[in-house]
Amino acid sequence: MTTITAKTRKTDDKLIRTGLDGTEEELSSRSIRPMSDSEVEAAAESDPENPPRAEADLASMRRVPRVKTLRRALGLTQEEFAARYHIPLGTLRDWEQGRSEPDQPARAYLKVIACDSQAVEKALQSAAE
Repeated sequence: MTTITAKTRKTDDKLIRTGLDGTEEELSSRSIRPMSDSEVEAAAESDPENPPRAEADLASMRRVPRVKTLRRALGLTQEEFAARYHIPLGTLRDWEQGRSEPDQPARAYLKVIACDSQAVEKALQSAAE
């Protein structure tokens, strides 16, 4: 079974399909057939490689902190991320290991980093000069 990922590209709002090798193909909106909720549910239940999880299974799964996902998506080590975005390394490690969670201002800052990491980096560099 081939998995196809279709998403809207942030830079130009075009619908694209991402291949397994990372290539992107632009799609017309007619290429995707909308599914009803019942069709989505039936498709999920019929997939032998990815059966639906029971509530007990979901409760026992370990949650990956969003900051770790963000850092990995940017391709940075903890040290690089902490230095680039002026976050104390110990604080970052605590967030990633689940010992503490970012407070509201930190969550807002992480959202800004997720939306436009280059602009945040540029603003921090300008402020340091």
